[in-house]
Amino acid sequence: MSDSGRLVLGALPEPVLQTLEHFENAFGAVLRLIVPPAEPGTADEVLYQSAGDIQGASAPVVSTVVPHLGPELQLQVWSAKNAPVESVSAALTPALAQGFEATREIQFFTYELSERFEEINLLYSISETLGSTLDMDSGASTILAEVRDVMGAKRGSLWVHESHDDALHLAAEVGDDGRAGPLSPDDPDTITSMVFREGRSIIASRQPTSAEREAGATADSFLSVPIRYTPGTGASRTVGVINLIGRQDGGRFSAANQKLLAAIASQIGAAIENHRLVQESLSKERMSREMELAHDLQMKLLPSVETFAFAQAAGRVQPTEQVGGDFYQLFELPGGRIGVMLGDVSLHGFPSALIMMLTMSAAGIYAREAESPAHVLRKLDDALADELATTEMFLSVFYGVIDPAAGVLTYANAGHPHAFALRSDGETERLTATDPPVGFAGPDSYEEESVAWASGEDVLLLFTDGLSDTLATKGLKNGEMQVLECAVRHRFRDPPEIIAELFELSPDVSMSALADDRTALVVRG
Repeated sequence: MSDSGRLVLGALPEPVLQTLEHFENAFGAVLRLIVPPAEPGTADEVLYQSAGDIQGASAPVVSTVVPHLGPELQLQVWSAKNAPVESVSAALTPALAQGFEATREIQFFTYELSERFEEINLLYSISETLGSTLDMDSGASTILAEVRDVMGAKRGSLWVHESHDDALHLAAEVGDDGRAGPLSPDDPDTITSMVFREGRSIIASRQPTSAEREAGATADSFLSVPIRYTPGTGASRTVGVINLIGRQDGGRFSAANQKLLAAIASQIGAAIENHRLVQESLSKERMSREMELAHDLQMKLLPSVETFAFAQAAGRVQPTEQVGGDFYQLFELPGGRIGVMLGDVSLHGFPSALIMMLTMSAAGIYAREAESPAHVLRKLDDALADELATTEMFLSVFYGVIDPAAGVLTYANAGHPHAFALRSDGETERLTATDPPVGFAGPDSYEEESVAWASGEDVLLLFTDGLSDTLATKGLKNGEMQVLECAVRHRFRDPPEIIAELFELSPDVSMSALADDRTALVVRG
């Protein structure tokens, strides 16, 4: 009972209660609102009863059905002081129907507003997640979990296309485990591949497997939407697929669900592309730093002019990339002798640099162990044979030993074409190859030759073809002849000055314009 003596049972909407009370007060009416019995002999379910006395009356004066969505309702008007009972009933019945309809519409719009609020909040949350993380793995899992919860799905998966293998890879998954992939975009049997390939959304039903049917499973609704990226200019492209499988309420995904998921997919597409660009940038920066470090380390392996206290010498290496395969070395040997080595690894770049460093390391050991240049190259060949065979590379190497006291230069030349002795009178003597390059020579290879040497007067000039090739188009003379003429012209100057003049023959050449590493070594022993 209410405070006024009325009986109010059940959950009547507020607009209906207010309407009943208004008619009671305005017309002095005695009213009842009931649910008729479902079976004969059972009592009415009274939802509302006025405080007036109806016990003496055998039946209401008027009884009408109130139209509404739900169980049948009857309005009973027992009496009315200020108006005919029939008039009260005729006016009150449609008013109650409107009250029920207004309540239903309020509930519907409240639900719709609640859903739209959840969707807007979801989109905002996704924007925050994508804007606050560079880790797409954890970000994708967070987003997918939120999408599943808001859209009432059982499971979800997010697939991203990777260009390196042209396949779709599972980036995130929530709910029960599904297929792990990777998936080929051309796979004719998977919805995910078809959605990626055709670039259009699908709402379908996933039929259970035999084992799932035996366990009582039924068909699940399946929503699959392509993830697309639209650049500022140019056509958009599909970069992945997002799937939702099964509804918690057992229903089917709707067109509204598809529209929302497409909006989310658009955000994810932009994030995937941004993530890819960031990763590419970071990878390039990392590679650049690593190559700069490798360049610095390689240059530090080459002996500097200041270390040549036992000889007048100078050398320079200019790799075509940040690292290269050219190198030179000088060794202070017993008896006042000077070991001079210059090498050129085939090709250039990082693989050549690795062979170059292995060669310098091994040569530093063998030059002090072996007495003759031929034995040094033999040991060098044995040490590098497996590595050169694996990488399919070779290297040309000149190694000479200057003996100032004996006036002799003894050398072994493994296929290096640019080795010369410059005499004080301006004559040049080519120190021809004694053997094939290291990596090609057989087990019986490596001979050596000897030529006269005037200490303090003669100059040993070694360079790689990268230096002469840059001069091949300058004038009518070939590049090697131009290098020799420059060296002869400046033969009485200090070795660092000769090196500077040689590289000034092509002062404007940039690293990017070089076809091969440029190296030169000058020794006046």
